[in-house]
Amino acid sequence: MKRLLVLLLLTSCATGPQRRIIATENAPKALAVYSQGVQVGDALYLAGQIGLDPATRKLVEGGVQAETRRAIENCKAVLEAAGYSLKDVVQVQVFLVSIDDYQAMNQVYATYFQESPPARAALAVAALPGGASVEILMTAVKGKSEP
Repeated sequence: MKRLLVLLLLTSCATGPQRRIIATENAPKALAVYSQGVQVGDALYLAGQIGLDPATRKLVEGGVQAETRRAIENCKAVLEAAGYSLKDVVQVQVFLVSIDDYQAMNQVYATYFQESPPARAALAVAALPGGASVEILMTAVKGKSEP
């Protein structure tokens, strides 16, 4: 019995949590070789999203605020395709071509995370795909809500 228990424990450790690829038509299709999202156990890892309109696959007009809104809506679509919501997001990374756009991006970002915002990093990069000004990626975890 003891050997069987050890064998079962080792088997479950070796297989680990299942990996599920998330894809939705409500967010832009991948521009390269990557998945829109990957779920492993209760965690969901989203690929970075830029402000592409899913229908036209073109960058939205209106500058960094319009791009930020569209990027978050794209992330939200992938979250929802996996059965998650913005309330499940625990970590966000924001990449800006110009750190001078931080305040403009943050004004839009704040409208999506008004209560219990996730941890976040924001940094400037040399360039982003498609001439975008901002790229946003998220990590979400399903679990117990806050007490």
